[in-house]
Amino acid sequence: LSPEASDGRATLTVEADERHLNAAGTVHGGMLATLVDATMGAAIRSAVEGETPATSQLTLTYLRPGKSGPLVVTAKVRTRGDNLTVCEADIEQDGTSLVHALATFALLQN
Repeated sequence: LSPEASDGRATLTVEADERHLNAAGTVHGGMLATLVDATMGAAIRSAVEGETPATSQLTLTYLRPGKSGPLVVTAKVRTRGDNLTVCEADIEQDGTSLVHALATFALLQN
């Protein structure tokens, strides 16, 4: 996964296909969690130097199921402390929100 990131924001577009669907025929929740986690990490890395973000807490709200097709993930750094950073992310498909995520990241020295 290679999100485009700068100034504490990141975007990733992924094409979901049958490999990413669960038994119900919708995009697997674990995949959606991975996408927001990776995109939020990229957003944070674009805002800090010499530190690596490590996910400390991740909360997802699944608003509706996804299907095969493009998923657009956006992330933004919300609050930065000395050792922790809070980031938010959303996943949309066809202009409709599927997921909203909120995470706290520890900043580790390189």
